[in-house]
Amino acid sequence: MVNIAVLGYGTVGSGVVEVINTNHDSINKKAGQEIQIKYVLDLRDFPGDPIQEKIVHDYNTILEDDEIDIVVEVMGGVEPAYTYVKSALERGKSVATSNKELVAKHGSELIAMAKERKINFLFEASVGGGIPIIRPLNQSLTADEICEITGILNGTTNYILTKMRNENREFNEVLKEAQELGYAERNPAADIEGYDACRKIAILSSLAFGSQVDYEDIYTEGITNITAKDIVFADLFGYTIKLLGSSKRIDGQIYCMVAPTLITEDNPLYSVNGVFNGIFVKGNVLGDVMFYGSGAGKLPTASAVVSDIVDEVKHLRTNIMTTWSSGKLALADVKNSAKCFYVRMEGTLSEKKAEVEAVFGTIQAVESEKVSGEFAFLTEEMTEKEYEERASKLEGIKNRIRVGR
Repeated sequence: MVNIAVLGYGTVGSGVVEVINTNHDSINKKAGQEIQIKYVLDLRDFPGDPIQEKIVHDYNTILEDDEIDIVVEVMGGVEPAYTYVKSALERGKSVATSNKELVAKHGSELIAMAKERKINFLFEASVGGGIPIIRPLNQSLTADEICEITGILNGTTNYILTKMRNENREFNEVLKEAQELGYAERNPAADIEGYDACRKIAILSSLAFGSQVDYEDIYTEGITNITAKDIVFADLFGYTIKLLGSSKRIDGQIYCMVAPTLITEDNPLYSVNGVFNGIFVKGNVLGDVMFYGSGAGKLPTASAVVSDIVDEVKHLRTNIMTTWSSGKLALADVKNSAKCFYVRMEGTLSEKKAEVEAVFGTIQAVESEKVSGEFAFLTEEMTEKEYEERASKLEGIKNRIRVGR
């Protein structure tokens, strides 16, 4: 029998308990041993819930119990999660977590601690909810050199952009609805400003390229400037707008970014809608591979956490190798990366086309009866720095969005 302790009985923590109880027999069979939840740490009590008999309020009860082999951290946030996880590893207890903030900030350190002690620190649920992506990167794709990882990594922003496109609605209106439905937090900044996706692409990049990618170094832009007008013009060009986290190896340098991007229907992420996530990976041997599924939610995330618990039970005294060193990976300056740009501008095309072409050269341009007093155009490929220099010469630019493939 393997005893585990769950830190936090919120959405994910209660999901972990539910998954283990519901699929108890099949999970134990796959693990090769019986898994028993001995403790659940929470500040609250849960009278009437069967879990109450396992509730403890003092973490030291768990830390000092030598019968606990695995600690499941599903509290969220950096502290006290980091202190709890680090002390558990120091005591020889493996850890499974869904905490992206913790993994993005301290992942390499905690992985090294686990390796030194021949135990494990696993974090499948930290990116993509129930989508298996961490394990494939760490194990299944080890024969490849990863050339690119690009994903829709946040369900809230994907839900908002999908609704804006399908129902021709404005950002603030759809955000309010998402909050009422529980898809967005009361303070939605982490989602809509791109910070959540930034931490996730930092984790994926660190695994893909084997060194620490600091999320603070990643250029990050959210969706708050996207309007219904942009959706209309994007459709006319044959594009849809997605918030993408992307990490690419180009000429030996790594470019990493989170930003709204126009993509065509040929892109495998084009049809990833609503609260779903999709992650595209390109390897130099395998080529293209796509991961798709529920990117959040109680049971999908809990399912990923439990898969890590099972893996840790199967490797109780054996470290599962994770290639993620503490050496910092220097990212290339995104201003030197080249792409086309979508630009929305005030005025009419007949009035402004010559002026725009004098600055940007050949463009593709459209107007719409649905948008009064504005038009949009696509530039030829140029670097970010070159775009900024040219755009500074024009008055009336209302928005710009990068164009993918």
